[in-house]
Amino acid sequence: MALRIHFTAEDLARTSVAAGPDPMWEILLSGFRLREADIALEHRQWLREVRARRRLGPSLRLLSVLTPLRHYIPDFLTPDEGRDGFEAGLEALASTPRRRLRREVLHLARTSRVPDWIRPLADGDVTYLEQLCAEVRMLHEDAIAPYQEIMRGNADTDRSIRARAMLSDGVEGLFRSFGPQVQWEAPVLTVHFALDRDLYLNGRGLRLVPAHFSRHTLDALADPELAPVLVYPVDLHSRWTQLSTSKRGSLDALMGATRAAVMDAVEDGATTTELARRLGTSLSAVSRHTGVLRDAGLISTRRRGAAVLHTLTPLGRQLLDRQL
Repeated sequence: MALRIHFTAEDLARTSVAAGPDPMWEILLSGFRLREADIALEHRQWLREVRARRRLGPSLRLLSVLTPLRHYIPDFLTPDEGRDGFEAGLEALASTPRRRLRREVLHLARTSRVPDWIRPLADGDVTYLEQLCAEVRMLHEDAIAPYQEIMRGNADTDRSIRARAMLSDGVEGLFRSFGPQVQWEAPVLTVHFALDRDLYLNGRGLRLVPAHFSRHTLDALADPELAPVLVYPVDLHSRWTQLSTSKRGSLDALMGATRAAVMDAVEDGATTTELARRLGTSLSAVSRHTGVLRDAGLISTRRRGAAVLHTLTPLGRQLLDRQL
């Protein structure tokens, strides 16, 4: 089955890659990961840390009912305002119109088995909507907020990859960079999908959103009238830890915290600009640190087009692996 997205010339001009993860989508997808019996390797460390903080399962009763692992998911859980941050997204969720709540909850009841006690939410019961927002905030605090630094860094790297693909080969290169799940045959983008459907953009464009908790699949909103998005899995370049000093302490002590952070950031390759953005420092400072690391034989540097790409040498990788 496939999702066929139909573009016009205007849609291509309005297609963009989000600047970072959308917290509302990450909350939705992380809830799936928490309930999976077979958690992916890249999420296991995250799962252990989240479960150590709080036993979330019983606390997410309403959210779990609204997000079955298969079938329809109400679109109001991932409002477009999430692009402006968690608080904006949560405010939009809390302000969901009663008519929309009823329409989408009843549609969920037609496609999945839901308990009778959820009906007050469909009727716009404020208490139920407040409880839903409280559960969403709880999940964000325990499962998303502690990892924002990692998520932003990975999103920056991913965005740079998409930008390079676009600059090199145009929109075809951008779509091709998403791998075999996506095929572009102008003017239609075909995406491997859980359902067979067509989406006509009609000049609205498409926003491509990286997601850390997506598992090898792409997601989209069910309602074709809403602002079109395509949520795709981002490569998890960084480990799912909080990058605490204790975990990187030995390397910090050896070469200093900043150079240790540079080593960690170039594990899967990064340009000077990406390093500066991820570490929150200047290009000149990054160049100084990479120069020292290169002279020590820990990283290698080569030019790729207009950019300079840094990667670990075998010695650098061995050093990084030993200190984790």
